Amino acid sequence: MWQPEPGWHPLPGGTGTSTVGVWRTSLSGSPMVVKRLARPADDDPRELSDPRHFAFWRREADVYDCGLALETPGLRSPPAAVEEDPEGITITREWVEDGAVSGLFVAVSLGRFAGSDLAPRSWLARDQLRARLLRVERRGGWPTLARTTVADVADHLWTRRTTMLERHEALPHVPQHGDPTLANLPGRDGDDVLAVDWAMLGTGPVGADLGLLSLTSREEFEPLLDAYLLGLPDATASRDDVLLGARITGVYTALTRAEWALSRVAGGEGALAGKYRHPAVAPHLRVLQRQFPAIEALLET
Repeated sequence: MWQPEPGWHPLPGGTGTSTVGVWRTSLSGSPMVVKRLARPADDDPRELSDPRHFAFWRREADVYDCGLALETPGLRSPPAAVEEDPEGITITREWVEDGAVSGLFVAVSLGRFAGSDLAPRSWLARDQLRARLLRVERRGGWPTLARTTVADVADHLWTRRTTMLERHEALPHVPQHGDPTLANLPGRDGDDVLAVDWAMLGTGPVGADLGLLSLTSREEFEPLLDAYLLGLPDATASRDDVLLGARITGVYTALTRAEWALSRVAGGEGALAGKYRHPAVAPHLRVLQRQFPAIEALLET
């Protein structure tokens, strides 16, 4: 059975559906990171074995193994070694130093990356927002939000999700990182961002990565939009296309995360409104509040 080596230091946030853990270590005096992925078992969700699904278990290893993102513009990956065994896959890559990159620099880089040419791969993620909302649908939608002051808005957007997804998917499709949080994009090498998590790499509607970035970036949306457009190659898509892709992705993701956070505390004692300041809830509500201009824009369309 695979086990981490003694002396490896576990890193926070290193577990997930397929991720056993992430550790920092040293090889020949150089800082390195080791990530362990577990092969899906027979009783695991089928989506883990679907190469097109965003949760495909081995995508990050495949990205590193073929060097797909080593020289892409805007976002690049550090080099890594991939070792596979019957139980899973071990990825060993260089440690990426924190480059203190700003949200604006990341937005420009995401725009540049959207103009890159990814070689066709069967395991690139597709239809990520649709797949995420299908998960939400199987869980009953957004029932906890129905008990809040955004109930009417949430109900309207949930009811119109099919139409919104159709508009979203009709936009020009471009390469997308899929999980562009600042934590996943820590490093800088010249004009490019060094990204450390490629598990959701794929293609999707232009502006989708921008919408996701806006959920974690300190900067306001309009400067981020301008920065993304600055990096996006000419003729890739219009400003309106980028704006719609970012709005739909950002709004539906923010509402889904707010629902998830509220549902985890809703069963406790006391009124739901009294739990808005819960440390596990408040950050998601603040992010949702920042999406109100985008929500208003979608309600008018």
